Amino acid sequence: MSRHVFTHAQNSIERLHEFLLAGARLTPDKPAVVEFAGNEVGTISYRQLERRVEECVTTLGDLGLDMGDRVVLESDTSAAAIATFLACSSLGLPFVPVSPETPAQRLLSIIDSVRPALYLQTTEGRRDGIPEHVGTGRFGPSGVTVERAPTPRRAHRREIVSADPAYMVFTSGTTGTAKGVVMSHRGILAFYRGMLQHGIVAPESRVATTAPLQFDFSLLDIGLALGSGATVVPVPRSLLRWPRRFLRFLADTEATQVNGAPSIWRAALRHEPGQLGELGDRIRGVLFSGEPFPLHELRRLQELLPAARIVNCFGSTESIASSFTDAPRPVPEDQKQLSIGFAHPGAEMMLLDDDHRPIDEPGVTGHIYLRSSALFTAYWNDPEATARALVPDPVTPETGQVVFRTGDLAHRGEGGELYFDGRADSQVKIRGNRVELAEVERRVAEFTGVDAASAVLLPKKDADPVLVVFVVLAPGEKSVDEMELGAFCMEYLPDYMAPQEIHVVAELPVTPNGKVDRNALLKSVS
Repeated sequence: MSRHVFTHAQNSIERLHEFLLAGARLTPDKPAVVEFAGNEVGTISYRQLERRVEECVTTLGDLGLDMGDRVVLESDTSAAAIATFLACSSLGLPFVPVSPETPAQRLLSIIDSVRPALYLQTTEGRRDGIPEHVGTGRFGPSGVTVERAPTPRRAHRREIVSADPAYMVFTSGTTGTAKGVVMSHRGILAFYRGMLQHGIVAPESRVATTAPLQFDFSLLDIGLALGSGATVVPVPRSLLRWPRRFLRFLADTEATQVNGAPSIWRAALRHEPGQLGELGDRIRGVLFSGEPFPLHELRRLQELLPAARIVNCFGSTESIASSFTDAPRPVPEDQKQLSIGFAHPGAEMMLLDDDHRPIDEPGVTGHIYLRSSALFTAYWNDPEATARALVPDPVTPETGQVVFRTGDLAHRGEGGELYFDGRADSQVKIRGNRVELAEVERRVAEFTGVDAASAVLLPKKDADPVLVVFVVLAPGEKSVDEMELGAFCMEYLPDYMAPQEIHVVAELPVTPNGKVDRNALLKSVS
């Protein structure tokens, strides 16, 4: 079945589970998911995936939950996880993905915020300490098993509508606490439809996804694959640390498309270029997101994968992504920066100056505002932050339309295309994960003996950037134990948010307007 026929059949679909399970009706015997089962590669067809979803729906449906009740789903990406979140979607239960590596205190803060009816982990999960008022269960290839039933409740809803929340992804927040991005069925499907018009994969493709399930990029990959009638191939997280095993997995699963942050390629480019080159005729596409791709590494990847179409995916969790732009092949030696192009079909990236006037001339930096049907609904239980992000259209406010103030800075090229110039706030990307430096600073400042803290991301040549924290000690303190401070941070923060370097300073430098001068801090350690 062609891509056109497959996507045309989905045009009237309004809910996430229907969209991703269309293959069960159109190509039921085709593999939907390929993954390791033990030490062997196994496949799950679209028909089998649908049956797993139906079994999960039966179990969850007997719990008496109401539409809109939240379900926390702790897992890496797998066929079982996909079936479980599609079952939640079928019942109108917004799912909240979290990683098995999420620190206990961070998970508890998410649970306290979203007040879920149910928490589910895999059959191999080792999480305990879930609050008594939350129902618990496990899921796997055999379906869902309830361990502690949710608190009885009365159902009020009868029909799932496209404006209902489909899921919620927690990101690092500017206030120092995790921030829940609520996405509706309508929003996620608008994004999928815009993305699929780029023709990045075909029904015969096998899409290897490397992002953790709690990262919205994983939902992009799943939608790209299943929404195209293709096959999704979840890469075990443990393999990403070992380039030889990672490349062997890609070969064994016959992956044709590999998606992830640029850093997934670094070790293979350095240590296993020969093995990577052996995949050169098979890998037809690479989609990267989360951080800029170092151009010398990208050029080398193009040499080793001569048949691969390499696509730069740019955007925020609040819209999943804004644009998909092909990297030139080859990347010219004198090119210093890749374009982020233009917004995907159905969206527009507007570039405005500080007075909200459109910027058309090349080379002038401005703020990106996103006009799209694929925008998030709100930040969970945070109307003030929502109002700061979803603002009246600055160009024509009379319409009442809201747009997303992304916080991203960019300038135009000669053809009107955009080039990313950084963030207007303190948000950075670390190994593809969005991090608000304020959240790191808040945790460090809670450590005994620390009076103030400021975090910066220090670029490193030919290596991942380093998260550096500068601390001012409380009066009477002479030093700080870096190992204890690191352990203190990792009680609450994911490992990618834990400081890699700590510097004690007498005071934090400030700019003329009184804000911490991060550039001055960077210069002090560069």
